[in-house]
Amino acid sequence: MIARKKKRVHDARAISKPARAWQRMLSGRRLDLLAPSPLDIEIEDIAHGLARLARWNGQTSGNYPYSVAQHSLLVVDICTVFRPQWPPKWKLAALLHDAPEYVIGDLISPFKAAVGIDYKAFEQTLESAIHLRCGLPACLPASISQVIKRADIASAYFEAVHLAGFTPLEAGKIFGTPRRISSVTITPISTREAEKRFLRRFRNLAAEADLLPLPTT
Repeated sequence: MIARKKKRVHDARAISKPARAWQRMLSGRRLDLLAPSPLDIEIEDIAHGLARLARWNGQTSGNYPYSVAQHSLLVVDICTVFRPQWPPKWKLAALLHDAPEYVIGDLISPFKAAVGIDYKAFEQTLESAIHLRCGLPACLPASISQVIKRADIASAYFEAVHLAGFTPLEAGKIFGTPRRISSVTITPISTREAEKRFLRRFRNLAAEADLLPLPTT
């Protein structure tokens, strides 16, 4: 009887104790995953995480995993082809289009669909905090998001063909065949190089856009 009572007390404590909902970053920031604050977001943490996060669940060819950071750079390049006159701030938004993945990881599209709308809402909340931290609108205009999405899909086509073992026909059925871009050369680079290039592109675009990131405390 006493043993059962102790077990019930232990179970009640386990149930009542709230689960940890924050992640400590290398910068020292603690990011609340349920209510992310722009003040707890640092671009160095984003670049570090995305450079170590493999696209395609790591099922790519090459000497290095193909990182989300390198993918983000490609998306900016494709956006520039689609919209040559785009101001730097929208290119910066394109660079950050997968930034929430530095916290939540790169889930493949089929799994995102299986998780459902709650996952998407969580991703959007984190994305808004990142945008505010970097001096961008919390929610991008639909016309801007559409171009970024189009570039994202185009990049997926080229990655599928060049890195993930898809035939052009196979990739075209899933992603569509990109227009206005005949070919893209993709060579996976090291984690350190991907992080360095991502940060350099971010800083250059932020400077060109004359954006003032939200000050930290």
